[in-house]
This record gives sequence, structure tokens and C-alpha cells, in this order.
Amino acid sequence: MSETYTRASELLYHGHSAKGQDYNYPASFPLFTNTSFTMNSLAQVREAYRSKFTYVRTNNPNREALADMVSYFENGEKSLICSSGMAAITTTLMTVLKPGDHIICNSFIYGETFDVMTKLMRKFGVESDLVSFDDMDQVRAAVKPNTKLIYSEVCANPTMNIADIPTLAEIAHKNGAYLMIDNTFTTAVSIRPLDLGADIVISSMTKFMNGHSNAISGSITASAQIIDAIHPIRMLCGTPGDPYAAWTIATNMQTVFLRVKKQMANAAQLAAALEKNPHVSKVNHPSLESFPQHELALKLFAGNDAMTGMMSFIVPEDMEKIDQFMERLHFARYATTLGGIHTTLNHPVTSSHSHMPDADRRKMGITPGMFRLSVGIEEPEDLIKDFYQALEVFDK
Repeated sequence: MSETYTRASELLYHGHSAKGQDYNYPASFPLFTNTSFTMNSLAQVREAYRSKFTYVRTNNPNREALADMVSYFENGEKSLICSSGMAAITTTLMTVLKPGDHIICNSFIYGETFDVMTKLMRKFGVESDLVSFDDMDQVRAAVKPNTKLIYSEVCANPTMNIADIPTLAEIAHKNGAYLMIDNTFTTAVSIRPLDLGADIVISSMTKFMNGHSNAISGSITASAQIIDAIHPIRMLCGTPGDPYAAWTIATNMQTVFLRVKKQMANAAQLAAALEKNPHVSKVNHPSLESFPQHELALKLFAGNDAMTGMMSFIVPEDMEKIDQFMERLHFARYATTLGGIHTTLNHPVTSSHSHMPDADRRKMGITPGMFRLSVGIEEPEDLIKDFYQALEVFDK
């Protein structure tokens, strides 16, 4: 990661090495808060518009440096930084699709991405079919002559269903479509979708990549051809990332390997412990042998401790006791975001999937007793003890 930081720092000086120059490298990554850069002649203006910095919505050193870090992180050719993960998704879709195109989307998907596919894109004449990606034959059967994109998260929010990225890439490319993958729950510490055949990978950098719950941003990584096409759409839609957020995340990404490796290992231990608790009817984490796609997980990831820091579990549908359970937790706190260094939990039925009919949620395995859990960097023994004592409310 130090190499990534150095390359990003060099970008601030347009590729020039500090050696032999009349400036020194800053020990901390600089923050450029200015909205524009000045020039002294039309020659400088022309040069700036070709390869340097002009206006904050067009380009910014912090955003460009973070994009370079993300490209290295995802092993991609080029990246863009957007104002949020949702901005990364919508801006990409509005670029690569046109009226009359068709999307095949994993039916196990984040609630707001579900809205983008089923509501927003349809306003622009793009149709979508939601299909269970647990069955590749269903995906193949959903392909139409106008299919231009297949979309999935690596691990579905909140059920943790895994996407078979190599097979999806084969289906997409055979039919002249892009494969677009959301890597938010896993990050490149765990898996690099581009290496497995994906064409576009997006992330909500707000989550694990930032890790400290203090900045919002999204990333898009793909070929230079795709990114160069998205860039002007991003400017027109006003979705470029904020310089301060880019600066914050670039700083926090220096510890991403330390943080995420610990979070993934903690999640595997906590999942195994919760599965043994009599008050938990189901635990969703790919490291568990009971997980329906455990064998696929072992093919995609390096091991049980290197899958994801996210999980979900189901307790009895007793809202009063669920409230008591939450109040008894000492380490975990309720939060609407995820990926931070502190363990947080979320109730999908009252948040991300609240707009969906109960019957549709239950088909996805989301019940009123389900919690989504983002595991932090606390000691796993402390987390296990805390959850076990909180779950005792269901004894009464």
C-alpha cells in the first residue's frame, strides 16, 4: 500500500519526481480546498485543460490521487471518484446504457440499487429483470438480444449471497454485455472482480475502504475507454467526489489492509459463535459450512478469514425483545452505514428494505428478525461474549 500512496502523491506534481526539484515531498497528503486553479496565459490555459487542473467539478488533485490509489488497489486501468456509492452506480449506468437496453440484475441486491434498477432506469427507457444469481441457468435464460449489462454485488446486502463472478463474466461477454460488480462488502483486500472477468467494479468508499465513518465517496474502476466515457457524464450530473472526502479517504486507506483483514477474521469467528447460539435461527456468512454457497466462497476467496467483514443473522420476531437485545449490547451500536472500525448493526426491514413488501422480503430471506452486522476491529472474544449476554433476553 505504501507504493500506492507514493504513486498518488506523485500525481499531485503531474508525474514529476521530487528528486532534483525545488520542492520537498509533504509528509502528509496535501488537501486542495480551492475551487479552481489560476493560469497566466492562454498557453497555460490550453495546457491545463489538456493535462492539469482547472475547476473542482472537472478535476481536483485529491480526487485524482485517490482515483490512482483505487486503480492500483482494484488492479484496474483507470478509476473515477464520485460523491457516493450510489453516484458511482447511477453515473455508470447512465453512461453505458441507452433507451431500449436491458439489464440482468441479481435479485439479492441493496434496497436503493433495487430502486435504481426497477424505477429510475425505467424512466430512461432501460428495462431490467431481477434474477436469482444462485442459479446460473436462470441468468442465461434471462439474456435477451438487447441485454447490455449484468449487475451484482460480490456479497448481497444483507443476505450475503455470493456472485459467481467468473461464470457471470462468461455469460456477459458471450452475449456482448458488460459485467458490473459492486465490491463494497468485500473490497480488493478480499477479492478483485476485474481479475475474475468483470468489466466495471464500483464501491461505496464510505464503508470499508474509508473505515472511519467520517467521509462519503464512491469509486468506479474499469478500462480507460469506459472511464473516459463516464467522466463527462459525471461532470454533467454533478457527481464528482468532494476534495475533503477524497483527502480523508486517501489518508484512511493507508490502514485498509490492517483493518479489513482484522474485520474479516473477526466476522468469521463471530459467525461461527452465533451459529451455535440457541436464540439465533440462521447466520449468513460465507465462511460457514452451512452457508449454501460455501464451496463457491472457497473458490473465490483466499480462505474463511479472508471473505468479508459483513454478515447477517436472524433472531425471533419479537419486536419488544429485539429492542431489549439491542439495548443490552455494549460494543455493537445501531448505524445506517457499515465498514467502520467499530461493530455496528442494522435492521433491514426498518431501513434499507423497508419500502419492499413483506412477502418480497421474505422470499429474499429477510425477516423482521434479521440483523445485518458490520464487524469491527474489537477483540473477537469480547464481541462473542457481548452478543451472547444480549441474546439472553430471548430466554425470558
